[in-house]
Amino acid sequence: MTATAMSLASPLSTAMAADAWPDLPVGIKSGIAARVGDTLYVGLGSAGSDFYALDIADPAAGWVRRAAFSGPATNGAAAAVSGGRIFVFSGNGKADADAKSAIIFDTVYAYDPVADGWTKVDTTTPVGLSGAKALALEDGRIALVGGYNKKLFDDYLAKVTATDKEKNPEGFRTLVDAYMGMAPADYRWNAELLSYDPRANSWSSLGDSPFLPNCDAAVAALDDDAFTLISGEIKPGLRTPEVKKVSISGQSASWLELADLPTPEANDRQEGVAGAFAGNVGGAVLVAGGANFVGAQANAADGKWFAHDGLKKGWRDEVYVYDEAAEGKPSDGEATGGKIWREVGKLPAGLAYGASFPVSGGLLIVGGEDGEAKPRREVFLMKWDGKALSIEH
Repeated sequence: MTATAMSLASPLSTAMAADAWPDLPVGIKSGIAARVGDTLYVGLGSAGSDFYALDIADPAAGWVRRAAFSGPATNGAAAAVSGGRIFVFSGNGKADADAKSAIIFDTVYAYDPVADGWTKVDTTTPVGLSGAKALALEDGRIALVGGYNKKLFDDYLAKVTATDKEKNPEGFRTLVDAYMGMAPADYRWNAELLSYDPRANSWSSLGDSPFLPNCDAAVAALDDDAFTLISGEIKPGLRTPEVKKVSISGQSASWLELADLPTPEANDRQEGVAGAFAGNVGGAVLVAGGANFVGAQANAADGKWFAHDGLKKGWRDEVYVYDEAAEGKPSDGEATGGKIWREVGKLPAGLAYGASFPVSGGLLIVGGEDGEAKPRREVFLMKWDGKALSIEH
């Protein structure tokens, strides 16, 4: 699936709103996103150290550049708000300009919107949290779920970087096959639901997930310190269609398996998606886009753990909703508590690894990566009225 600037812009122009949402100054993918009051913040990832803010009470003012991130440029970091500050955990990148390969960072940085400044927090993450998700809790703590294994990731990238693919193709292929051919559990991704308390600058555990750990899952925050964890990777190149609800109370958490994402109309099975957009809009959970490899699930079922070997990566455009079943709308997913999954529409083009914000009227989609793996600048509102999906740009 290929998206170009024209294919992404043209469908949106047919649904132009009176008050258009302003596009980003630069394309941003694999960055961070957070909301403080009426201000949305996005940056890092493909934007390097750049950081931008949008006042949704005055969107016509556009995105304003804020203080640049003070740490090494990072991709795939987790971010959440506590006490009015934005905390950024881990991610991956080169520690300095002279570094030969990227690593997973174990650092934590905090951004103060009032002072418009960054500080490095005097702590280290207990595990690698690149690919993890962070969620603000009502008592000021931050919950973190998922994350790659730092040692395995760092060692693999160091070996691959040190091996000349042209001069030693067999050695390079052996390294890739060995790493990509492991079963999901062998990657030892973070299965622990962690809690960070910024006031005490302390870490604690909320227990392990009873499921295979996910990276690059989509997350929709619910009420009462609960969230829906949607799809994501269970190993490089292999996604899961599983959906879970996580509820946190004090120092413990409960996990509930919900219905899987339904099979998309375009394929004969649901591969699962990584880097999808998601949010809770009026009690309905919306999930859109993401990326996957069609055929990886079948390969894994046959015991081929390098499941995406030879497959083409696809950027999805499906939009799903998890809510009460509308009359005459069947679901291929099991109902849970009266709610089901349904495919309800399409994005203007395949898109993944951007930011999404529940706002009045719908889910705001910000940036992301298109079918050519390029970062996008577009910002648009995905509206859901309980019956129909519409796009406002």
